[in-house]
Amino acid sequence: MGAPAVVKSGRSQVVAWALWDTGAAAVSAIVVTFVFSVYLTSSVGRDLPGEVSPASWLGRTLAISGLIVAAVAPVVGVWVAGPHRRRVTLAALTGTAVLLIASMSLIRDSPAYLAPGLALLALTAACGDLASVPYNAMLKQVSTPRNAGRISGFGWAAGYGGSVVLLLLVYAGFISGEGPGRGLLGLPTHDGLNVRAAMLLAAAWLAVFALPLVFSAHRMAADDEELPPRLGLFGAYRRLWSDISAEWHRDRNLVFYLIASAIFRDGLAGVFAFGAVLGVNVYGISAGDVLIFGVVASVVAAVGAIAGGLLDDRIGSKTVIIGSLVAMVAAGTTLMALSGPKAFWVCGLLLCLFIGPTQSSARTLLLRMARQGREGFEGVAFGLYTMTGRAVSFLAPWLFSVFVDVFHTDRAGMGGLCTVLGIGLLAMLAVRVPRSG
Repeated sequence: MGAPAVVKSGRSQVVAWALWDTGAAAVSAIVVTFVFSVYLTSSVGRDLPGEVSPASWLGRTLAISGLIVAAVAPVVGVWVAGPHRRRVTLAALTGTAVLLIASMSLIRDSPAYLAPGLALLALTAACGDLASVPYNAMLKQVSTPRNAGRISGFGWAAGYGGSVVLLLLVYAGFISGEGPGRGLLGLPTHDGLNVRAAMLLAAAWLAVFALPLVFSAHRMAADDEELPPRLGLFGAYRRLWSDISAEWHRDRNLVFYLIASAIFRDGLAGVFAFGAVLGVNVYGISAGDVLIFGVVASVVAAVGAIAGGLLDDRIGSKTVIIGSLVAMVAAGTTLMALSGPKAFWVCGLLLCLFIGPTQSSARTLLLRMARQGREGFEGVAFGLYTMTGRAVSFLAPWLFSVFVDVFHTDRAGMGGLCTVLGIGLLAMLAVRVPRSG
């Protein structure tokens, strides 16, 4: 096999690729984490009858969303093996997410709207996760083996930057202040109008920042491999099983890496998911300050992603991942022993500083390991990457609750998250990587 061809995509294609991540902040930061999910659990479902709380329904809904992604992502990975299909699939999933987010403006502040609101949230989260499969596979088209780490880190940083700007816009324009009118626009809180209007902004944000990639993807450097034949649903699963079996017999190391990365990535997701809960319930952070913390944390994570990308190309992806996980376990363990808002801010931001490099290098390492295999396997590998991540998505929430129940304090939940990160760290130590990884 000869040396990899140099990708001809220029800076404009790299920027267009990264801007999609900026737009995706509408899904991750606004819909799933800080705004719409909070609106559903604290306002829409506040007077929900029955024994099951709105938060519990939210968890169940996201679990179903994760199962959908786990089942569909590998098939999407097979389907997007060809560059043209990547663009079409990305456009379709992104467009669907835009429509779903815009539809959230119809969810009024009434328990009767909780079920449709949760359905919209689950479908939007699934579209976002599935869209990441062709998006991640496009990394091959905009990078070379020498700069894949820097470009991957740039993409993550663009995503965090999008979260910062969009959170500030939503907070200043629609959420800040007290009384019946909120934000600079003075929108009424009655019937959740201010939050519903914010969802229209989020939908527009995703559409605007996704368009450059959708319109320019056809000009990106094409892959060298031949476009696979058009497959139906069952044909895609047969192709998937064939690919997995071949990879397992050829080199099980990639499969081991998928498992290890799934574990530590679930730990990263748990830090994000439960950070606000710990900040408010344990360390005395107000609800408003938690949103500000989210903005600062996104900036810190973006800086970490850029720095990690630069280090990735110098010292290798595995070294960056292991060093970051060690630092996160140390910061999380220290946080459990401390109290007060200052401790939360310092240790919390340290955790976020190392989240970005871990995420970026995990994606870059998968690309490098897939390139060491057979040509055309990148799309399948990224589909499996998403599937395995969702397949263990129960682990961090489960261990968080176990530690809280056993030690009878919310503070101990961080121990559960550190345990997941530690297991992922130990698993990564056993993974063999290419010389450049």
